[in-house]
Amino acid sequence: MASSSSGIVAGLTAAALATVGFLAYRASASVPADLAGAHTGSPAAAASKTPRDRTNPAALPGGSGAGQRVVYSLNENRVWLVGPRNKVHRTFKVSPGTVDPAPGTYAVTSRSNKVTGTDGTPVEHVVRFTNVKGVPVGFSAAVDASAPAPKPTAKAGGVRESRADGDAMWQFATIGEKVVVIR
Repeated sequence: MASSSSGIVAGLTAAALATVGFLAYRASASVPADLAGAHTGSPAAAASKTPRDRTNPAALPGGSGAGQRVVYSLNENRVWLVGPRNKVHRTFKVSPGTVDPAPGTYAVTSRSNKVTGTDGTPVEHVVRFTNVKGVPVGFSAAVDASAPAPKPTAKAGGVRESRADGDAMWQFATIGEKVVVIR
């Protein structure tokens, strides 16, 4: 009797999986063409431009995710350190490298207290969250507080912040912390 009931369960499971697969296919086939492009990360982060508060440009953009996270705006060159219940702990301007990550949701993958940046500048509090074609992308602060513009021909994924902002990022963004990249 046990073998016949396990066969029934296996048959029902296979039928359920086939139904879910068919429904997923039908749903994907009916997606409008402008939404059907490849996308990584959350739908909110993949929007072409996340809504902004025009009266307060430093306000946390709507649709930038939920819960504790780092929000990085490519268009605004700004970062928000967001705690639980969407409370902004800190926001600051940054200087991007020459390599930008795609909008989406990432997680902090590695950290280094002090290293030398790709431009030869000693940097501290490096918080990396992705790689783009082999180029690591993350936040860092120059030890000498300099902010030289990266050479356009260099492949640099360092997003530079001030030393004070770098200290705040270092305390906030530990391994596994969510990083939401928006336009």
